[in-house]
Amino acid sequence: MNTETSNDELKPEYDLTKYKVRRVGEGRRLLGQIKLDVDVARVFPDSESVNQALRTLIRLSEKGDIVPRIK
Repeated sequence: MNTETSNDELKPEYDLTKYKVRRVGEGRRLLGQIKLDVDVARVFPDSESVNQALRTLIRLSEKGDIVPRIK
């Protein structure tokens, strides 16, 4: 057990106890980031708008209204 006092500058109101680091396993991939090209990032201001657009595309492709092409 470490009995030394810490000189941590983190403010007390930041509660980091609920966060866990996933170093291995399936969950690690779920926390990754995807880099958008500049032209795409201009259209989608945040991850919520990107996810909404992708879900719409998925629904349309499942209905058969469109067939997405993946290169």
